[in-house]
Amino acid sequence: MSTSTRRKFIGTAAILTAATAASAIPLTNMEQKYPVVHHVFFWLKNPGSAEDRAKLIAGVKTLAKIETVHEMRVGVVASTEKREVVDNGWAVSELIFFKDIAGQATYQTHPIHLEFVKNCSHLWEKVIVYDAVEA
Repeated sequence: MSTSTRRKFIGTAAILTAATAASAIPLTNMEQKYPVVHHVFFWLKNPGSAEDRAKLIAGVKTLAKIETVHEMRVGVVASTEKREVVDNGWAVSELIFFKDIAGQATYQTHPIHLEFVKNCSHLWEKVIVYDAVEA
């Protein structure tokens, strides 16, 4: 390998390493600040209904107003590679980050959450919740 090729390789590797490290910083900070994660997956009663999916997404987004919700993401199934370990039968997901377990408990009984369940539960057939805390 020539000296210029080696320098180019080392330079490219350094840039890629720096970019990878920089892209991990926000997630690391979020994990440290908000170690309690609440991930919910919803299956629609009418899976082919774009209107029902839109209503559910709008309802889920109201949950961001709860004061103990520090970060929130709302998602739909991604068009990723179909693999045996991937469940893509759900329609909408919510990923919420809390500072502590007490904040997650407040969320569960908060009037906004209760109103969401009242207004949107007719849209879903199945819900699965995964709660986790940073290890």
